[in-house]
Amino acid sequence: MQFHHSPAERVFYYFHEICQIPHGSGNTKAVSDYCVQFAKEHGLEYYQDSLNNVIIIREAAKGYEDHKPYIIQGHLDMVCEKDADRTIDFEKEGLDLYEEQGYLKARGTTLGADDGIAIAYGLALLEKEDLKSPRLEVVFTVDEETGMYGAKGIDLSVLKGRELLNLDSEEEGIFLCGCAGGMRARAEFSFTREIRSGILAVLTLTGLHGGHSGSEIQKEYGNAIQLMGRVLKELEQLCHYSLIHINGGLKDNAIPREASAEILLSEDNMDSFHSAVSHMESILHKEYENTDPELKLSASVKKAETSEHVMAKQGKHQILTFLYTMPNGVQHMSTDLYDLVETSLNAGIMTTSENHVQISFSIRSSVSSRKRLLADQIRLLTESLLGCYTEDGEYPAWEYRKDSLLRKRLIQVYEELFNQRPKVEAIHAGLECGLFLEKLPDLDCVSLGPQIDDIHTPSEKLSIASTEKIWKFLLEFLKKGNL
Repeated sequence: MQFHHSPAERVFYYFHEICQIPHGSGNTKAVSDYCVQFAKEHGLEYYQDSLNNVIIIREAAKGYEDHKPYIIQGHLDMVCEKDADRTIDFEKEGLDLYEEQGYLKARGTTLGADDGIAIAYGLALLEKEDLKSPRLEVVFTVDEETGMYGAKGIDLSVLKGRELLNLDSEEEGIFLCGCAGGMRARAEFSFTREIRSGILAVLTLTGLHGGHSGSEIQKEYGNAIQLMGRVLKELEQLCHYSLIHINGGLKDNAIPREASAEILLSEDNMDSFHSAVSHMESILHKEYENTDPELKLSASVKKAETSEHVMAKQGKHQILTFLYTMPNGVQHMSTDLYDLVETSLNAGIMTTSENHVQISFSIRSSVSSRKRLLADQIRLLTESLLGCYTEDGEYPAWEYRKDSLLRKRLIQVYEELFNQRPKVEAIHAGLECGLFLEKLPDLDCVSLGPQIDDIHTPSEKLSIASTEKIWKFLLEFLKKGNL
């Protein structure tokens, strides 16, 4: 890819560099060290903590010494999702980027523009020799996607700024000024196994759209984990089988696109089994024809006659009952802001080990009491079925600030530059601003960014024109200062 004639050439350069470094959540040491090396090479003050958070400081340009500092913030980690036929080790390999019809994409994987583009913007600003700007305090956090652990643990005492631009928004022309709080919840069920003989079959559910469990939960995309549980539970009414494994999803904050199950059944049940699968597929096609038109439920024989360690009947009953009855998706819409989801949850990961099945959820709400209620509902359902419930990764909501001077200046510059007024909204997805506000209560925050579509899926794409537009906007905004 060549962007030599782009006004945002250095932004794209650094984005490409970052994409060559594996940086999924929990694997951010290398990309953190890259940012530190950048700071050293450019003679900039920097701080790196044991979590791999990085702060890089550039002093004010000449003539801006009396202006208040700005904080520029984004997160270093990305969601690693891939197509079923794409072979990649996200722990060791970079991404294969390409340009198509005005967008940047990655072959068969997520692009990581959420939030790699923020890192690229930050580095490009820090290195720009002729930048006209107040002091910049650029903060890169880690593990935002799995619980905002970097933002929770970072020490912000070195920061002098009290106005923060969070570059973790995916809709150009929208300034975000509030978000939901959230947490992770897990339900785990133990079971014993027993040896049974029969035909080993594999049931797979593929072709679902998937998406971000915050910003796209209201779109009613099918959840592969929930639907696989439904298929298996209703299959019990049509043919007898034993369950061996059930798995689905990769990230609790991504709506799962695929799920699979291994089952054992007798030859006498094979005709009923195939007929039932075909029937269930036709039902799901009808229900999800508008949101998930490529949905496919299929069955295949893995071994014709075999002996396998299957789940005992009680364990199978507990797991399928939980999957069949668990809440999922939108629970409440906001009564304050039109078309804003207030409370939701997403079953994002389901794994089977030797004697356990675990289902992991992302719970979100802008109302803390309803977030707690939803977590308690999952806990009570889990415990009523003799399972074990745990939770972690809780983060606060970011409440809307009516008197934001930062938002006022951003809107003014955007209107002057593009002759268009940006929208001001809150979002159901989680942002780190709430955690920053806990550490710096007088902080004024706004989140913005270029257009990124289909985040958290292998269809993710970054608009090149929008990236250039936001770069132009950032330069003009910083140039205006804040006196």
